[in-house]
Amino acid sequence: MTDRKAQQSNINKTVGKLCLMVLGMVCFVIALVPLYDLFCEITGLNGKTGGPYTFDEAKAEPDKSRLIRVNFLTNTNEGMVWKFWPEKGGVRVNPGAANSVSFYVKNTTDQVMVGQAIPSVVPGAAAEFFHKTECFCFEHQVLQPGEEMEMPMRFIVGHELPKNIRSISLSYALFDVTDSVELAQLSSGSIAPAAGG
Repeated sequence: MTDRKAQQSNINKTVGKLCLMVLGMVCFVIALVPLYDLFCEITGLNGKTGGPYTFDEAKAEPDKSRLIRVNFLTNTNEGMVWKFWPEKGGVRVNPGAANSVSFYVKNTTDQVMVGQAIPSVVPGAAAEFFHKTECFCFEHQVLQPGEEMEMPMRFIVGHELPKNIRSISLSYALFDVTDSVELAQLSSGSIAPAAGG
């Protein structure tokens, strides 16, 4: 009888430890996006771009003497099953001119999901001169099962971009943040905004 109690006690302890491990892993996954933001903010690495940029298009004076190649790259984080692609692979732009490009996502599952895109710019030295006036990365994207969405992005490359930089690559990593948004909804009753972009 004592052996059975000891065995049952060991099983209960093991199950408890496994439950704590699963809970820890879920919390770690939920924390990935804010941790990434914090890491980029502290280190300045990965060419993380800023939030919305205010721009008066009527007063814009594009630098017609220079053309900068801007490449667009997309990828999905492990566990994110959406399709994610840019309208085009890249464009040539004049510094100081407003530009638009579209990105597309498709929820390939049979469940409602929430995605968050995190941008980065290479070379990192160009990040402070790459300004987004409108971007899907400023907020969460909620897609119904099988839904496809066009997501516009408007940007300006600043006049101050160093002359030796002739090409910029803007990359977006798309994360599944469905679980963290559901937790936020339970506590606040609404979908939380994205933590930067």
